[in-house]
Amino acid sequence: MAEVKVVKQSALRTALAGLIGNVLEWFDFAVYGYFASNIGHQFFPTADPTSQQLLSWLIFAMGFFARPAGSIVLGRVGDRIGRRALLTVSIALIGISTLIIGLLPTYEQIGIAAPLLLLTMRVIQGFSLGGEFTGSMVYTTELSSPLMRGLVSSSTAAGVTIGFILGSLTAWAIGQSMSPADVDTYGWRIPFIGSVVFLLIGYLLRRGIAETEEGLKAKEIRLPWFASLVADWRPIVQTFGIVGMTNAAYYLTFTYAVERRKALALAGGGTATGGEFQLATTIGLLVVLFAKPLGGWLSDHTGRRKLMMVLTVAVMALIYPAMQMMLHGSSNTFILAQMMLAVPLGMALGLQGAMLVEIFPLRARVTSMSVAYSVTLALAGGTAPMVATWFVETLRQPLWPAFYIMAYGAIGLAIMWPMAETNTRRLDT
Repeated sequence: MAEVKVVKQSALRTALAGLIGNVLEWFDFAVYGYFASNIGHQFFPTADPTSQQLLSWLIFAMGFFARPAGSIVLGRVGDRIGRRALLTVSIALIGISTLIIGLLPTYEQIGIAAPLLLLTMRVIQGFSLGGEFTGSMVYTTELSSPLMRGLVSSSTAAGVTIGFILGSLTAWAIGQSMSPADVDTYGWRIPFIGSVVFLLIGYLLRRGIAETEEGLKAKEIRLPWFASLVADWRPIVQTFGIVGMTNAAYYLTFTYAVERRKALALAGGGTATGGEFQLATTIGLLVVLFAKPLGGWLSDHTGRRKLMMVLTVAVMALIYPAMQMMLHGSSNTFILAQMMLAVPLGMALGLQGAMLVEIFPLRARVTSMSVAYSVTLALAGGTAPMVATWFVETLRQPLWPAFYIMAYGAIGLAIMWPMAETNTRRLDT
């Protein structure tokens, strides 16, 4: 294969190239979460709404459990062929599988094949996400000045929130413009089909982007992936401590809580659709969007470990009252609770990209980091809505999800406490 020439690239081009794939990836994950009840009605044959919700959230979680496999395969693409090739493959996989979900026939039309096809597409999406998110974090961080790593790499995290905001706005607009029956029948399909626009924009933005110097150097090392994972056990464990609580809290706040309030509004009869909670979530996500670059920028100046520990403590202190307000309060109380959590969660998510890249050595950085992040997100983030549904609906313990988040936070603090600061570490070793 011909050597890829490293060319100078503006920080804006780098940030946009990392951002766009995550807009597409997380737009899809968001709209699936916001239409989980509607998808459950169409793909799972049961008269019990709780069972339908659990099955729908199970498929949601399976997308996360496919991430480790994708992180190994696509991570090897990033380490063996280049960061640029990885970003091209991953965005194509997510775009095509998302479009197919919007076109799938229902259980009533083709029987058991419907949920199996849905599961297959979710697995492909999760597989692609196993390389996309961490691959773009590595790419943007490696091409950044050491003094701006946190700020520039926060563009990847910003892409996640933009995807969630667009997903939330789309879900709100569909809910406001259609009857609940029409949303249930075909309205939920619109965002999945329309996401092809992001795929085309992503292709145009990523065409001809520069390879990183570290990416070229990593191609020459070629260590076996399993040996690399074993050698990187310490940063893999540290990844769990850094991102576990943040992602579990994020999915409880901006996916599970709003979906539960919408489902309760619809179950109450009348004309209520729960749209006010969807709109409140969109506002909360806008706060997250602005908090992410703030967290990245601040971590460049104060140190990422120190700031991450402070933010972890803040979320642990706020999660109990915030969950109580989101699950039982009015729409105004709901949005206040989301904004309480939006600032520390957004700042934490904004700084984590650079922090994770900095703790992994070059030899198999994309593979090891992708596996670590994907496993953590599958255990903490992907299962959070399902676990919360079980706590609240089955065990009748509405505030246990808060203690669940606190447990992740305690583990994270114990892991981060002995770590050294990461800001000044060279990335070419």
